[in-house]
Amino acid sequence: MPKTRKILEEMGENFRLARLRRKLSLEQVAERANISRPTLTKIEKGAPTVNMGSYLLVLQVLGLEKDFLLLAKDDELGRKLQDARISTSERAPKRNRK
Repeated sequence: MPKTRKILEEMGENFRLARLRRKLSLEQVAERANISRPTLTKIEKGAPTVNMGSYLLVLQVLGLEKDFLLLAKDDELGRKLQDARISTSERAPKRNRK
């Protein structure tokens, strides 16, 4: 999805800029995060195939691991739904297989 791709690319750029501000090479960050250099390159390009754990490892190397806790922290829509007492749909009952 284009919107998702754009978000990942922007996030990857933020990772790259944080690394460069700290004057760390790709090799240094990858080694400290215990990931491969190609994986770090994918993170910085915003590849959707990289697992979330790798992102957290890189954030830890950069000293930004607390940023991870900010994800979905301000759930404005969820709070509005909760306040309005709108319940989510229940799952349909299981069918009997005969």
